[in-house]
Amino acid sequence: MKRVTLDTNEYVSALSGGRKALQLLHMAIDGDIEIAISEPIISETIRVLREKFDWPPYDLFDANQRLRRIAKVVEPKKVLAVLADEPDNRILECSQEAGSEYIITEDKAMLRLKTFGSAKIIRVADYLGQAEGQGR
Repeated sequence: MKRVTLDTNEYVSALSGGRKALQLLHMAIDGDIEIAISEPIISETIRVLREKFDWPPYDLFDANQRLRRIAKVVEPKKVLAVLADEPDNRILECSQEAGSEYIITEDKAMLRLKTFGSAKIIRVADYLGQAEGQGR
């Protein structure tokens, strides 16, 4: 089973009805992939949904619980400062701690890295195309 770490933008997209990102969550529910998440990623996702999308408290609570059920929560032990945008570093930390094979993001700065540790950094559409080609 592939282990992946998703950028916050993928969670926001999936929880807001974005079909491709939502497909990743369904793959995790179906046991096709394991998604690694950390407390800072959960917090950032909830903050974005609250501040940028004006989600009400009940929906934020529900989203928080769903993320914890779907993904495996890891606790990164190293603090990284690789990218200028601090939340991006939390994604890298989570991936490294979990031993993820992929980091899935649409973030240009992260995509420019191409790889981090043992993880390939890739867009959701590219990951889904690979997964379909391999029969998931």
